[in-house]
Amino acid sequence: MKLFSETFTLLENSLNYTTAKNRSISNNIANVDTPGYKVKDVVFKQVLDGEMNNLEAKRTNSRHFPFTNEANSPYTTVTKQGTTYNHNGNNVDIDKEMNELAKNQILYQALVDRMGGKFRSLENVLKGGN
Repeated sequence: MKLFSETFTLLENSLNYTTAKNRSISNNIANVDTPGYKVKDVVFKQVLDGEMNNLEAKRTNSRHFPFTNEANSPYTTVTKQGTTYNHNGNNVDIDKEMNELAKNQILYQALVDRMGGKFRSLENVLKGGN
């Protein structure tokens, strides 16, 4: 028997994603003047691929592809190569990074608020609705 619904798992995974994204953005901002530093980003596509593991599909023929993905983490950090914004080989665009940081902080706070609301609902049920 599961103590919590899948919503808690989804919220937990989303919080982990936003934390990793915040770490990546913070590293990019900290290295804005580092020669040769390349921007790192957390890719969300892996989250969708990871959710494919939760699908239960019936294979009617052995030649059908299975609905599985062996990803250990629902997201991955990638380094963006091939661009240079500064004379020192660095590709950090500080305005873009600050914008991404603000968006990520808003998403994180919304997820924390939602998680708090779910716990308050459980607390209300446990107290008998009082």
